[in-house]
Amino acid sequence: MLAAFTDALLILVFAAAGRDAHQRGEIITGVLATAWPFLAGAAVSWLALRLWRAPLAVWPAGVGVWLGTVSIGMLLRAVTGQTVVLPFVIVALLSLAVLLLGYRLVAAGARRFGARAQRG
Repeated sequence: MLAAFTDALLILVFAAAGRDAHQRGEIITGVLATAWPFLAGAAVSWLALRLWRAPLAVWPAGVGVWLGTVSIGMLLRAVTGQTVVLPFVIVALLSLAVLLLGYRLVAAGARRFGARAQRG
């Protein structure tokens, strides 16, 4: 499940970038505290949508894990008393779209390029 690992790694990158921009200190625990709701959202999305069937597909895998990560992540943040404000939701939507959809788009382009090169 390389794609699931990549999704988790990119969610950690998102959390680390956010922590670095807004809060210093508690590097590892702080990143994990920020990331866990989004990691849980991604895990639920992977299971609910059975994304292992076509994990690198932009649709439905990429869009599903992106929207599930953000929506479930924000819900979990709200339930646990973490900050959920509109600017953060917008930043999370945009950042995670670039990360979670971006590598899938690159993979799709590489597959198309490889298929075209094989045809001649």
